[in-house]
Amino acid sequence: MKSEDTPFFGGPLDGRVLPVLLGPTGHPPKTYRVPVPHPEGGEPTVLVYQRVAAPPSPRLGLHRGWRYEYDPEGDPRGGPKWPWTRRRRGRD
Repeated sequence: MKSEDTPFFGGPLDGRVLPVLLGPTGHPPKTYRVPVPHPEGGEPTVLVYQRVAAPPSPRLGLHRGWRYEYDPEGDPRGGPKWPWTRRRRGRD
């Protein structure tokens, strides 16, 4: 499997660059979950990072890859948008 060194911003992994496995499309996963074991043997804490586009290059404006930003609430953003799950407005 192929991996890519991806920077992490925010949270406990701030400033680190970790190798992340790429999917079949060549992109890292949208959500990266890091389980952190509890020091007393309890439930592990799960840190959630969301994939965002890295800032474009200043000179040419080209896409420079991906980075992960810390999501303290741990809510998954995005995902498949199925037409039968959206709310319809104006119907009572």
